[in-house]
Amino acid sequence: MQVIDTEIPAVKRVIPKRHGDDRGWFSEVFRADVLAKAGIANGFIQDNQSFSAPAGTVRGLHFQTAPAAQAKLIRVLAGAILDVAVDIRSDSPSYGRFVSVRLDAEGGEQLFVPAGFAHGFCTLEPNTMVAYKVDAYYSPENDRNLRWNDPAIGIDWPVTEAEAILSGKDKTAPLLADLGRVF
Repeated sequence: MQVIDTEIPAVKRVIPKRHGDDRGWFSEVFRADVLAKAGIANGFIQDNQSFSAPAGTVRGLHFQTAPAAQAKLIRVLAGAILDVAVDIRSDSPSYGRFVSVRLDAEGGEQLFVPAGFAHGFCTLEPNTMVAYKVDAYYSPENDRNLRWNDPAIGIDWPVTEAEAILSGKDKTAPLLADLGRVF
């Protein structure tokens, strides 16, 4: 398993090694010891899974505030996504900047998103299934979101506003400038 820093070093790409033969392949997708050596020592306590039937489904940008702030380890079980993490740590030199990575089931790459980041993704293929570990339980009182297409952030999404399939909550999320200090 390789763990590689992204352009925002707190966000990391995790690339499990696959061992293949004529039957298919085997991979260790989670190794706490390997991740801890790379600085990811989170105690993951909940696994989440989402299924999006149409391509162009946007989920996010979501986060939870303290005391229920979550780090996430995201992977794709079927299909493909553009996965995005936006730094919303007020004192961070990379505040308002983002990392985007294509994740797909075929490659098996994962993305680690620490607390203090808003996270979201857009499905690139129909029937996409995403699984992710979190290190804090879901807390409706601490659940927040950030506008997925905020022009001040400038994410190059693979869909236009008219094409994106969004929840009502995500359509009306605040802009970064209106978010206030959350971390």
